[in-house]
Amino acid sequence: MGISWVQILVVAVLLILLFGRGRISSLMGDVARGITSFRQGLREGADDATKEDGGQTIEGEAVDKPDSEK
Repeated sequence: MGISWVQILVVAVLLILLFGRGRISSLMGDVARGITSFRQGLREGADDATKEDGGQTIEGEAVDKPDSEK
């Protein structure tokens, strides 16, 4: 026996009544900013790792320099 649409609707109405529309929308905005910050941190971490290795990045993969450039 799974969750029916009526149960989901009741829970959604209770959440809106308890927290209000403004609080839920601000919470979702905070979640979105957190995800954006997390993705930016991942990109910066990948850039730092590439700089430390001294390799080049081609389509997201680090490639070692040829022996003639070392």
